[in-house]
Amino acid sequence: MQQKPTTNTVIIYSSARKTGNTSLQANDYKAQYGGDVVCLDDFVISPYCYDKQYKNDDFYAVFEALLNYQHWVLASPVYWYNTTPQFKAFLDRITDYMDDETLRPKLRTLREKQFSLLSNAGSAHAPNAFIEMFKNTFNYLGMTFKAHQHIDAS
Repeated sequence: MQQKPTTNTVIIYSSARKTGNTSLQANDYKAQYGGDVVCLDDFVISPYCYDKQYKNDDFYAVFEALLNYQHWVLASPVYWYNTTPQFKAFLDRITDYMDDETLRPKLRTLREKQFSLLSNAGSAHAPNAFIEMFKNTFNYLGMTFKAHQHIDAS
């Protein structure tokens, strides 16, 4: 994850099937608009822990690398109105940057960035609860919502 980005866009995805619909959607987006693709499932991201004692955890390295991008495209299947457990762990771990005064300046750089959402499910539309969870989280972090694209994967 230490490489410099070749584009300002990164497509961040997670799915129970690494080469399933979400991967196809992420790679289709890349083919159409460009960007780098990062699969969160390739990394160890431990659940948030108050004592911050994470062993063999990749979260900080992944998050620091993502901060180099201006546009984050978040891609996930809809699982019971929510995202995958790995994506949820990633979102929860952003709290580490809120809790630590030395990390907060890095978190504040998100205020200059945009995000979009890619979703897929066995329905024509993503549930509002799913969309709003992402919008509310990243708006709270100061990011600007750009677009949402949903695919009926049934």
